[in-house]
Amino acid sequence: MAANLGGQPIFILKEGSQRTRGRDAQSSNIAAAKAVAGAVRTTLGPKGMDKMLVDTIGDVVITNDGVTILKEMDIEHPAAKMMVEVAKTQDDEVGDGTTTAVVVAGELLKRAEDLLEQDVHPTVIAHGYRLAADKAQELIKEIAIDVRADDVEMLRKIADTAMTGKGAEAAKEKLCELVVRAVTMVAEEDNTVDMDFIKVEKKVGGTIDDSEIIEGVVIDKERVHPGMPKLVENAKILLLNAPVEYKKTEVDAEISITSPDQLQMFLDEEEKMIRAIVDKVINSGANVLICQKGIDDIAQHYLAKSGVLAIRRVKKSDMTKLSRATGASVVSSIDAIMESELGAAGRVEEKKVSGEEMIFVTESINPKAVTLIVRGGTEHVVDELDRALEDALRVVSVAVEDKKFVAGGGAPEVELSLRLREYAATVGGRAQLAIEAFATALEIIPRTLAENAGLDPIDMLVELRSEHEAGRKTAGLDVFEAKAVDMLAAGVIEPMRVKTQAISSAAEAAVMILRIDDVIASSGAGAGPSPEEMAAMGGMGGMGGMGGMPPGMM
Repeated sequence: MAANLGGQPIFILKEGSQRTRGRDAQSSNIAAAKAVAGAVRTTLGPKGMDKMLVDTIGDVVITNDGVTILKEMDIEHPAAKMMVEVAKTQDDEVGDGTTTAVVVAGELLKRAEDLLEQDVHPTVIAHGYRLAADKAQELIKEIAIDVRADDVEMLRKIADTAMTGKGAEAAKEKLCELVVRAVTMVAEEDNTVDMDFIKVEKKVGGTIDDSEIIEGVVIDKERVHPGMPKLVENAKILLLNAPVEYKKTEVDAEISITSPDQLQMFLDEEEKMIRAIVDKVINSGANVLICQKGIDDIAQHYLAKSGVLAIRRVKKSDMTKLSRATGASVVSSIDAIMESELGAAGRVEEKKVSGEEMIFVTESINPKAVTLIVRGGTEHVVDELDRALEDALRVVSVAVEDKKFVAGGGAPEVELSLRLREYAATVGGRAQLAIEAFATALEIIPRTLAENAGLDPIDMLVELRSEHEAGRKTAGLDVFEAKAVDMLAAGVIEPMRVKTQAISSAAEAAVMILRIDDVIASSGAGAGPSPEEMAAMGGMGGMGGMGGMPPGMM
């Protein structure tokens, strides 16, 4: 980038900086975004395929989950990174629909490219897309159907839809039941659901059918001493966030001992200090001690003699769940141990799960914290099950909170596409073209569902459109029957927020990428290849770079 002053070029950018302008910058960004959408597109729907991702150290992830694929892929291109952000936002907000959001964003950009070639200005397209996105939000709210927070049957169908096409297909019914029970148990009176109180514990071994829900908390720890009881009934639980060890001095201290009996006195005193701590625990009436810090060997011996079941180094998140499930307070000082701080549970038991000891805290008065134990034959199966369960849990909790759902199977997209075309005619002007492009872009969802199932996308789309034009708003694509079916009757439903969030974040990302007309990439240390290397590579192409210009042109 140079300015001419009296025939003398003045360089403004650092040597080796890359600058791509105008149409080149737009097409490079759109190409990168489309490539990202293409990468996850084949995973959409009940017949979507999985991706195997191998990282630099050879770890393997096999998944169908859009956001996991994009997080694991090492994406360099700045515009492509924005697409990953879309998936992350969708995952944080709703937990499902990540692939939908990315695919829609990619298609919006593809349609925008056609308009750019017809010389429609990017800001006109951006304005039209914003209008269309706002209108789409209104329309979704109109077609949404109410669901009661206690309508278990509907919630089960929502969980079912979220799990279809994932590795959890085999034992879907069982898992859906677990998910709905977990969410309804921890839901508050005002229908808010705090996902922190649903813990998913993964264990390799057994089959998917062995997965179960524990009304209480399961901790992946074992007793600290073999002499402790394996089972404590009517447990009085003390949650302690302080070490059961003698206090070490804060500053470096040196003790000079001159005779053996002094050493013995010193050791006896240490033991006495630990004994005093243990006595405090026992005198409070506690028969289960769950400690966030360490427990000294001597303390373990005394606790075991008193018949107290103790575990140590328990995670803070588990302490919070235990506190909620048992009503115990987390005590941070040994001196503050009192009977009133204790919690209660019917059973605290150490059991073996796939050869590993785990502590089960169950039969509590207020089981507002639950644990799902996920089992599967191999580590990859369990990991993918865990991801499918997370999606289903989030989706059911969103449905409980919003109390609204829409049909699945591409039904809302076809309906929106139809209604947005009608809306485009009322807007007029050039923005009309952008709104129509937005309407067409939404049809990528039923289209992809058909393609992934090996059906003819055009035939399916035509059939879906005619159903919707006849007023059947919940008609979606049944990929197993290869025809348009009432999705509501088929039980394929999704929470409304999955759609509203996917469309709004896809539109925002597409608009942002469209408005970029200049990409300036500085050449910092380690910021990629040098200009000479770039020239040798013939300019950066694909997802790695920015379709650069030779340095001399700057």
